[in-house]
Parts: sequence; structure tokens; C-alpha cells
Amino acid sequence: MVDSRWHAAWPAALLILFLTAAVSAPVDRYESERNAMVIRQLEERDIRSPIVLRAMRKVPRHLFVPEAIRDNAYRDQPLPIGYGQTISQPYVVAFMTEQLDLQPSHKVLEIGTGSGYQAAVLAELAGQVYTIEIVEELGVQARRTLTEQGYTNVHVRIGNGYLGWPEEAPFDRIILTAAPEQLPDTLVEQLKPGGRLVAPVGPRYGTQEIIVLDKSRDGKIRRRSVLPVAFVPMIQQPEPTPQ
Repeated sequence: MVDSRWHAAWPAALLILFLTAAVSAPVDRYESERNAMVIRQLEERDIRSPIVLRAMRKVPRHLFVPEAIRDNAYRDQPLPIGYGQTISQPYVVAFMTEQLDLQPSHKVLEIGTGSGYQAAVLAELAGQVYTIEIVEELGVQARRTLTEQGYTNVHVRIGNGYLGWPEEAPFDRIILTAAPEQLPDTLVEQLKPGGRLVAPVGPRYGTQEIIVLDKSRDGKIRRRSVLPVAFVPMIQQPEPTPQ
């Protein structure tokens, strides 16, 4: 025989469990802003790749900017991250990612880790991401943030991006998030035949353009300009000891 008092207690018990789960579940108060960013800044412009849009909707951009300006994270603008560097505006991140045409099997080299945001977006789409940051403090912080967000397929090196990452070359895709005046030959050499490189290129105080460079299976290079931009310059200085 079943005690009716036990049945009567069930609804209250379930309500308590539900409320406890609701209170303990993490709340992302920026989710609506992130969704609005994807719709207004990306979909309503010319970003069409479903996987890129999904990655941009998933990665918590606000966690990759300084806490003092976190409420500006989803605005359509670049933001300062310290040491004279910036995190690119969401549209540019999405545009460059879409130009890469990433596949899950791809091995990607990123030059200019910055806060780690672009690396996180890449990590949602590619197999392995190798990213280099010359500013040690930024590289250390980016590594910490990426680890906290569970990105086990991102490898951060503090070093000179002009040298690339030769021991991990060749790469299926290479992306630069700072602008050299001329594209370093070293990076083109580390691009796998059949691979693609996307980078802003141009003078520090002049016109820069995002270029897409394709290397054919027989090593021939085809280069085209796709978007005028203004990026921070790519820094070149003696390489710190890799960490």
C-alpha cells in the first residue's frame, strides 16, 4: 500500500529541486547582446557561413576584454586590451574567419593572439590552433582565459610572429590579426600547399587591406585584396624565449 502523504509531498519536492537547479545554473547575462550582435552586425551584413555565425554566437566575447569595458564587448567596434593592442570588431573577426574556409581537420596558425578571442573562434571550427603573441603579458592572460573556457585545442606561444611556428609547420590555414607592411615570406613558406592565408597588410599610417593568399598544390601563389581595414601594426623585435 502506498502512503498518500508521500505522493502529496512529491510536487513540493520537485519544485524545490527545480528552483535549486535554476539558482545554481550559470547565467550568461550577455547572451541576448551576443545574439543581437550576430543578427545586426553579421547576418544583416554579408556573413553567411552557418558555422561561423554559430561560433560567433557561442564564444563569450565579454570574457576576452578587460572587465572595466566588458559592457562594451558586443558593440560594433574594436576595443583596447592594453599594451597598445586591440580586440578587433566582431564583424572583422567573423569576416576573416569566413575567408579562411575552415574545416574540422585543419591545423591553423594565428599571429597575434591578443586577448585570445579570435583563437577561441578558430578553435570552434578547426582541429588545432597554434597562436603566437609577442607581448608576454597578453599571451599569459590569453592562455589563462582560453584554458578557463575549456579550449584544449589551442596552443599559445609567446614569441615573434614573423618567425611563425616552424616545428609545427606546415599549416592548412594561417591568419594574422596585426598588420605587417609586407607579408613575411617565412609565413608563406609555412603554409601547406593547398592552404590559405588571410591577413591585413599595409603601412602603419596608410591604407591597409585584408588579403587572401592561396597556395596551390604545386606551390603557386594567388593573392587578392578583399576589404580595406585599419589594424594595429605587427611588431617585430628579438624573439623572447618560447614558453
